[in-house]
Formats: sequence, structure tokens, C-alpha cells
Amino acid sequence: MLKITQKKGLIGTKKNQRETMRSLGLKKIHQTVTLPDNPAVRGMVRTVAHLVEVEEVD
Repeated sequence: MLKITQKKGLIGTKKNQRETMRSLGLKKIHQTVTLPDNPAVRGMVRTVAHLVEVEEVD
């Protein structure tokens, strides 16, 4: 499992980055979601790596 926390706002970001954040379930700064660790989620995290903080949770 991955614990993903939004660290920066979405103003000034590209449309695909905003859509990726919405797909991850993140809408507000400091909001945290827990998602399964799979290639699809890893790819989305890579797209918005500069906006989020990721921790591995057992």
C-alpha cells in the first residue's frame, strides 16, 4: 500500500496533472489517501511526483 499526501497546490499545473491528482483522489493540500501499490498507481504518482509525498505502508 502507498500513502500519498498532496504537498503543493494545483494552480499553474498542466491539465493532465490536475486530472491525475483527481484520479488519485486528492483535492486539497495536506490531504492523504492510501492506495494499492501497483504499476497504474506508480505511473500516476510519477506524473505528479513534484506535488505529492509518497510513503510505503505495510
